[in-house]
Parts: sequence; structure tokens; C-alpha cells
Amino acid sequence: MTATTPRDVPQRGPRRPSATTTDGVTPGTSVPTRRSLLGQWDSAVTSYYVLVGTTALLLVVGLVMVLSSSSVESLDEKNSPYAVFFNQTQFALIGLVALVVLSRVPARVLRAAAWPALGLAVALQGLVFVSGSGVSGGGNQNWLAVGPFTVQPSEAIKLTLAVWLGTVLARKQPLLRQWKHVFVPAVVVAGGAILAVLAGHDLGTAMVLMVLVAGAMFVAGVPMRMFAVAGLVAAAGVAALTIGNTNRTARIFSWLDGSNCSVQDQCYQTLHGQWGLASGGIGGLGLGQSREKWSYLPAAHNDFIFAIIGEELGLVGTVIVLALFGLLAFAMIRVVRRHPDPFVQITTGAILCWVIGQALINIAVVIGLAPVIGVPLPLVSAGGSALIMTMAALGIVISFARSEPGAAEALSARPGVVRRSLAVIGRARG
Repeated sequence: MTATTPRDVPQRGPRRPSATTTDGVTPGTSVPTRRSLLGQWDSAVTSYYVLVGTTALLLVVGLVMVLSSSSVESLDEKNSPYAVFFNQTQFALIGLVALVVLSRVPARVLRAAAWPALGLAVALQGLVFVSGSGVSGGGNQNWLAVGPFTVQPSEAIKLTLAVWLGTVLARKQPLLRQWKHVFVPAVVVAGGAILAVLAGHDLGTAMVLMVLVAGAMFVAGVPMRMFAVAGLVAAAGVAALTIGNTNRTARIFSWLDGSNCSVQDQCYQTLHGQWGLASGGIGGLGLGQSREKWSYLPAAHNDFIFAIIGEELGLVGTVIVLALFGLLAFAMIRVVRRHPDPFVQITTGAILCWVIGQALINIAVVIGLAPVIGVPLPLVSAGGSALIMTMAALGIVISFARSEPGAAEALSARPGVVRRSLAVIGRARG
């Protein structure tokens, strides 16, 4: 055998174009590289920046609209017009701390804390029914008095249940085609948490929890035949709870037969919300110019804040809010598709269905596509527990986005804003 010389070794590299090619590329010209249709949107850090940006924008929109929609009633109650706004700002700051801290927590820490965190949340929900601790409102026993404040443990159940489902279903993922492995412990524990919320007559939060569980199960790969059975059971349970409650039954029948619904009865809130949306037109009446917030529309700064957005900012404002929620969903779906860790995928899927599902339920109620249920618009409606827990959940998803393939390297390679600014100033002075 003869020795192989370097000249005999085939050279690896791009093939030079021939004089005549089928692509029509002439000799001497470079062949363009194929780019993704998404362009810069397909970078490793897209999920991270979209999550941070949309969360910040929705939070700002919420604070502005809470101030606008609550000032009149605050004055009517002999309080400062900024009272509700200042409270919401305090909750936003607490939520911001939770978001920043959780955005740096590794997934392994979340997995280790899943069981005790869910147990603590359910235990706090149990304290709601203890005399002297529980606070009722709107027919629900769903709040806990902590000094001068009231907290809603069911909001903590949403967050802890999402992380717990991610931990359990990821570990049992190869076995989820068997009923017993889906049922124990996931369905048993999640069902117990939902029943604890239903014991306080909060059907709206319980429905959001059902959507959350369904999202986690879907991402985990539970067969669709199991979803069909679970859907029938859930529908039967909701129907039984509705039929057994006169107020809920009246609201549903009023919604189904809107032509015979009096504005003075069950349709009062729904009709005033729709009138607010209709009067806003394309561009709105102007920020702060709502008429419905003058004690006509109940819960104007809470469950029906979307109606005030439509009245003051018009169709343009409502479309912007919908687009922001759409971007939030896009970013979370992207994390689910790109991240290799099943725990991250399932937990993100649960949080996605919680936040986006709750937003869709709230908006459907305001525009009349669903009966009045009583769930806030995430990040936008007034409410401390809901805002803090939602921001904490998004902080967890941001942490997941930071650990997407290539994201950590891309983020560490980019100079900080301060360093870039100082470099520009230094060059300008030189």
C-alpha cells in the first residue's frame, strides 16, 4: 500500500459553483444562506425577551387602567382617588421581587420544593374556613385575614399546583398511557386541591384550576381518550354545582336568554360592560373619560376592567391587550417546544393554560360570550394575591427561558445596557 499524501485527501468545505448551475447562480457570486422566516424572532433569547417585555407592558397597562377605573369610586368612598392605585402598585412591587427572584431559581430547586409548597398552599386554603380567619365576599369564602390585609390562598394553589404537576408528571411520563399512573397521584392530589377551592364556593377559580391541570396533562402526553372521560366528569361536576346554586343558575339562564334579560336584574353588569365597549368605538373616549366607571359598572377596576379599556382606549386598546396576551402565549409555547427538560415543558404548559385561559374567560365574560363567572384579567385587574402569584409564575417561566438551548450563552455574551451606554459616551467624548 502506498502512503496517502495530503494532496490525495479530499478537501471538505463548500462546493464551488460551476459555470452553469440549475439555480441560476453565475460563477464568482456567493450563494445566499437560508434564513428562518422568523428572522431575529428565532434567536435563542426570543422567549426570554418576549416574556419580559409583554409582562412589563401588561403590568403598566394594568396600573394605568386601575388608576383610571377606580378613582371615582374611591372619591365616593371618601378616600384618596389614588387609594386603589397605590395598593396595586405595592402589590406590583412585591410581585416584581418575586418575579426577579424566581427568574434566577434553577429547576432542581423548584422540583425539590413542589410537594411542601403545594401542601402549604392547601393548608392555607383550609384556614379560610376557620372561624375568625376566613373572609367572605361576593358569596365566596375564599380569603384569609392576615393583619390588616386579606390574601387569597387559591391563587397560591394555582402556582404550586403547576410546579407540582410538572414534577410528578415528568417523572411518570413513560407510564402515562396507563390510567392508574395518571390517576395516582396527579388526579387525586389535583382534585383534592380543586375541591378545597370549591368548598369556598369559588367556581371561577376552580374552573381555571381545571384548565391548568388539563394543560399540564396535555403537554405531558396523556392520551386523548382520558381527556374525553375527564371532560365529561368535569362538565357533570360543574353542572351539579351550578344547578345547586340559585344565583349561578339565574346568571346562566339570563345569559342564555339575553332578549328577556332586564338591565335591573342579572344582566345589569353584563349589559353595562357591553355598553362601555360599544361607546368606545375605534379610538375610545380618551384615557380617564369613561362614563361607566361612575358607579354604573360593578367591579370596573377588577373583573370588568376590560370594558373600561374598550371604553377609554377603544378597539385599538383592546386589540393591543389581546396582542400582548398573544405574544405571552407565543413565548410560553416556544419554551415548551424548545426546552429539553420535561419538567420545564409540563410546568410551562400548566402556567400557559392558567394565565391565557383565565384571560380568555375574563374577556369572554365581558363581551357576553360567557356568563358572569368572576375571574380577574391577569396582570391587569386590581387584586394583590392574583397579581403577585401571576408575576411569580411568569418569573418561573422566564427562568426556564433563560435555560433554553443557547439562551444562557447568548445572554452572557451580550454586554449590559450600562456598559454599552458608557462605551458610547466614551467614544463620543474621544
